[in-house]
Amino acid sequence: MGSDYKYMFGIVGAGAWGTALSIAMHNTGHGSTVLWAYEQETAENIHSLRENKAFLPNVRIPDTVHAVSSFEPLSAAKIIFLVVPAQHVRNICQELAPYIRPNAPVIIASKGIELTTNKLMSEVAAEILPENPIYILSGPSFASEVARAAPSALTLASEHDAETIASIISSPTFRIYTTDDIIGAQIGGAVKNVLAIACGIVAGRRFGENARAALITRGLAEINRLGNALGARVETLMGLSGIGDIVLTCSSTQSRNMSLGFALGSGKSLKEILASGNHVTEGIATSKSALGLARRHGIEMPVVNAVDMILRHEVSIDDCINSLLSRPLKNETV
Repeated sequence: MGSDYKYMFGIVGAGAWGTALSIAMHNTGHGSTVLWAYEQETAENIHSLRENKAFLPNVRIPDTVHAVSSFEPLSAAKIIFLVVPAQHVRNICQELAPYIRPNAPVIIASKGIELTTNKLMSEVAAEILPENPIYILSGPSFASEVARAAPSALTLASEHDAETIASIISSPTFRIYTTDDIIGAQIGGAVKNVLAIACGIVAGRRFGENARAALITRGLAEINRLGNALGARVETLMGLSGIGDIVLTCSSTQSRNMSLGFALGSGKSLKEILASGNHVTEGIATSKSALGLARRHGIEMPVVNAVDMILRHEVSIDDCINSLLSRPLKNETV
């Protein structure tokens, strides 16, 4: 690291995942990190208490992590992580642009598809930060497990030198594999949040493990169709950022998306569920934006459509389930 860089890493977003990444970067041993928080109170708590009580409680944050609520310190960071809700990526990039160096790698750890344009996060960032090499970090990674250094493996995707950046951000318990399939690395991570809501609904309705396994499999077929239309490679969708992330997120109510689905399946309203927490559930927006992409490319995504109907159009869960179960039988691979 050159002497003109005060920080090796700059992390934009101090939610659970951003905070966990700041701890993971400390474990690489490559230098200090500046962690930007939207809420000044969050930055002050991390600074004084060495804990993010709002988003990642009971986890100590190392002294090498410096919490701020201003963008200016990020200009002294060599590598930038973007870890904000997907629907805020565009606005944050616009605000951040004057403060980061044109050659600084930007690693997007946000999972979603922009609602207003149906663009992937890499496309959004590249529009606003054309001189910054863009990377995608995705894979099965609950923040609490990464924060306590439980073994995790993720995919880093880029059309640039992913191997060099992967070697910098990896540690023995935070293993980073690489690909140049930047589209494939994003499709699985985005749409799996919608599948997790569906799996949560199935669990909340007590339909059993057979139904959940079938739902995951048919949902993966939808992801494959969309990925193929966008130019993704099937091996990426079968990797950590695809099926790996799907298995994790669709199997545990530790996932915010599956937890929301479980509450819906148990009879709670969406308004009631959202009022009870302060965490973003990315699958809500992604259900609509993924459908927008699917329609643009003439692709059927019945599971994603059912989730969107439940979330956005207040169609009853039972009616959506009956609609899925009454679809015509066909060849599985079509």
